[in-house]
Amino acid sequence: MLKLLLVSHAKDSLSALASALKEDSEVDLSWAESGKTALDILSGTAVDLVVTDENLGDMTGLEFADKLLFVNPMVNCAPVSSLSPKKFHEASDGLGVIAQLPVEPGKEHAEKLLKYLRQIKNLTDSVKKSDT
Repeated sequence: MLKLLLVSHAKDSLSALASALKEDSEVDLSWAESGKTALDILSGTAVDLVVTDENLGDMTGLEFADKLLFVNPMVNCAPVSSLSPKKFHEASDGLGVIAQLPVEPGKEHAEKLLKYLRQIKNLTDSVKKSDT
């Protein structure tokens, strides 16, 4: 099971992505309406991926990614951003961001994220098995 948390104060902007993610029976999807709420959730709950809207009402998605490092640095994060890829890379360098999502991401973005998460999970499962 892949646990995902979508963070947005305007759910409509992530609705196409959420709909596509819900089609996968191995996805447990939940929502948070602000960056602070999401950080509170993540301080006590294991999640495989957090997708943040560009503006969370109380902070930007990139500000959230920075704060997430101090709450749980092992959580993958994919913020929505309208920045150019170069500017996004400069702004997110060192934040542990796995992908930049476009404004109003859709089904193809959901499929890429899930494929990538499964690859990560398979790698970590392999490491755990070799340690035993």
